[in-house]
Amino acid sequence: METRDQTGSATTQPEYRFLTEFQSHESEFDYLKSQEIEEKINQIAWCKRVNDSLLLLSTNDKTIKLWKVHEKTVRVAALLNVEVGRYGGRMPVPQLRIPSLVKREAQTIASPRRVFANANAYHINSISVNSDGSTFLSADDLRVNIWDLEHAKLSFNIVDMKPPTLEELTEVITAATFHPQHAHVFMFSSSRGSIKLGDMREAALCDHHTRQLHDEPDLTPKTYFSELIATVTDVEFSHDGRYVIARDYLSVKIWDLAMEGRGPVNVVQVHEQLRPKLNELFDSECIFDRFRVSSSRDGRQVLTGSYNNCCKFYDTVASTETTIELSKARPKPSIIRKVNCSPGQDLSAMATTEDEDDGGGGDMGVSDSSLIDYGRKVLHCSWHPHEDIVAVAGLNDLFIYSKQNNSPLSSIYN
Repeated sequence: METRDQTGSATTQPEYRFLTEFQSHESEFDYLKSQEIEEKINQIAWCKRVNDSLLLLSTNDKTIKLWKVHEKTVRVAALLNVEVGRYGGRMPVPQLRIPSLVKREAQTIASPRRVFANANAYHINSISVNSDGSTFLSADDLRVNIWDLEHAKLSFNIVDMKPPTLEELTEVITAATFHPQHAHVFMFSSSRGSIKLGDMREAALCDHHTRQLHDEPDLTPKTYFSELIATVTDVEFSHDGRYVIARDYLSVKIWDLAMEGRGPVNVVQVHEQLRPKLNELFDSECIFDRFRVSSSRDGRQVLTGSYNNCCKFYDTVASTETTIELSKARPKPSIIRKVNCSPGQDLSAMATTEDEDDGGGGDMGVSDSSLIDYGRKVLHCSWHPHEDIVAVAGLNDLFIYSKQNNSPLSSIYN
């Protein structure tokens, strides 16, 4: 699709159309634990493409399914009336009806290939496909398992954090993912704000991590909410595997794996203005919101969600923050804030200046947190692995944004 940018030049942008929809999971009831398993999907992961078909994994709290999405030509039976015999005479049986197959145009269908179940005792929070294209991992609150895509009945436990008694439980697993290049390396995050890397070449059970990423201890007095806001809700590698990007409730932290024994090289404060309102956020359960994070192909920009139906882009090189409000109407001008700081410094502690007018709303409101609508939250986002295109989920809508030349991501397809 051809559009015009701000200079009037023609630009070619990808055009998206609806492909198909299907029911991945249905509600179930676990009679052993007397609990209902909802049909909601916690996460999806794309598998490597080997032909014209698409392969994806989807999971709810207990069961992982492998789906094949492909085009299929449907043939239906049509009944034809035959009144004339082979040699021109009339048939002995009047109006003989003979079925015939009629080809119709191809339809996109989704068919289940395999079901991976009965290995996670707790709610599954993440799945990740390995770079080898043949295995994937699933993580619940206390364990990380590795699966073979070709064998649904076989899985191996590579991390087990379950203590002898639940009274000794001090932390749970919140997310896990494979390294984008090294098939033997993975990492998982915990509710205590730590990120642990494991190497499957060293041991079959990676309870003793090879490396741990943890921010320097906060010198401020500990409160009841300190552990809640330190919980890492999402973690991922950059596409080149050098950086680790983690999101907690208040901030985004970036580690450089080439710098051994050092804290995060960049800390982006997303919700620092909400720190005085943690008591209210706990009462409304908003403090438990799990915001996702995603990075661009070159690792320069980081995308995450926020409240007021907004998403935020952070440029780690130019030290800028871009806020866009999701809307079905023509998108409002994005808010760009220039942050004068160097990598490793706290962005919230630096003075910011607006480069563009907010156009009447969309920003979180750094100075006034009373205007935040906590019901309009953006939790899920994903960056295209090869292009400057992002998908952001707001309420019941999915928004697609693309970058035009040097302008911020502000073009919308709905």
